[in-house]
Amino acid sequence: MECDPPSEITQLLQDWRNGDGKALDILLPRIYKELRRLARHQLRNERPDHTLQSAALVHEAYLRLVGMSPLQQWESRTHFFAISAQLMRQILVDYARRHGAAKRGGSVCKLSLEDAMATPRRAQVDVVALDDALHALAKIDARQSYVVELRFFAGLSLKEISEVLEIAPATVQRDWTAARAWLHREISRGHPV
Repeated sequence: MECDPPSEITQLLQDWRNGDGKALDILLPRIYKELRRLARHQLRNERPDHTLQSAALVHEAYLRLVGMSPLQQWESRTHFFAISAQLMRQILVDYARRHGAAKRGGSVCKLSLEDAMATPRRAQVDVVALDDALHALAKIDARQSYVVELRFFAGLSLKEISEVLEIAPATVQRDWTAARAWLHREISRGHPV
């Protein structure tokens, strides 16, 4: 994730958090390109005729970000983008629930998490089923659920995830491997989780 040196983005985030409205005006154009990349990453999992476009997803996430009160304690630009990706996931899941509740799983190509991560252009993933499984996983191991969210939905590297969570990259790798196996098993069963 490269758009500006992390120290500059981090400083602007801190200034924004401290109430400097001008910092947000400077920050937004610098992070917009990266937010669009995150949105495209999120939308790769959706059906080709999905009506929600990356710009709309970015704008909805932005509205939710600036609407947070009190403002999130942004620790770094990586943390900010992780929160942004989490918001985008929530928006997509809400959208899927509203627009596809009756068709859930009907025309969706079910794919394992491992297969979805391995393909350059991912086939459609049932985001509602994945979201349900992630919520179930979070009850068992919240950190593993968050690792999946950051890796799968935000597209963060294992190193970036270790920075956000302040844990060793080897621990992130173990969590990622265990969580993928658990999610694959739960989603493959087709049981509500």
